[in-house]
Amino acid sequence: MTVSDTAVDVRLDQGLERLGIAVDAEQRRQLLGLVGLLHKWNRAYNLTAIRSPEEMVSRHLLDSAAVVPFVTGPTLLDVGAGPGFPGLVLAILRPELAVSLLDSNGKKVRFQRQAVMELGLTNVTPVQARVEAFEERFDQVISRAFASLGDFVSLTLPLVAPGGQWLAMKGPAVEEELAGVPDGVVPVAHHALEVPFEVGSRLLVVLERQPAGSAP
Repeated sequence: MTVSDTAVDVRLDQGLERLGIAVDAEQRRQLLGLVGLLHKWNRAYNLTAIRSPEEMVSRHLLDSAAVVPFVTGPTLLDVGAGPGFPGLVLAILRPELAVSLLDSNGKKVRFQRQAVMELGLTNVTPVQARVEAFEERFDQVISRAFASLGDFVSLTLPLVAPGGQWLAMKGPAVEEELAGVPDGVVPVAHHALEVPFEVGSRLLVVLERQPAGSAP
């Protein structure tokens, strides 16, 4: 399914241009298809509070795309992925990534699976489970709205491979959450995210586990 609304097309094209992200025709089709599918399912299943397809482009697609420069993979876990953001967008824009989407909400995971099927995504694995019950390891673990920074890192400690990273998409109050991060995990970068058509402040905090024996 594609979205024919010209305003949606224009917003996507302009937003990607502002982010400096080039897409081919298939990636553009997949991104627009994702908006169309989300809008269709949302009317029945209330997957997101965002109702307008045009606003979905800004709040979901472009917000997710803003972290592309910091995603290296090659394996990525999106924790608390909801209907699949940012993981689905990152999988479309970076097809070399192996992306897993983890959420405990059945209807949201069903949407993820439908999106993977309809959009022809071969690099995405939706998983319905609680994070505490999940046991795989990944090079990077990302979260957009899963929990506080401390809870996010603590709950996913077993899921980050040696030398791996946490990518936390947060609002401006993130500094207040750093005190809750477990010992041995340190922030190594803060990136301001400029999301096109959005006025709020967004930050990406990158954290890493310190090697054993490192000075505190």
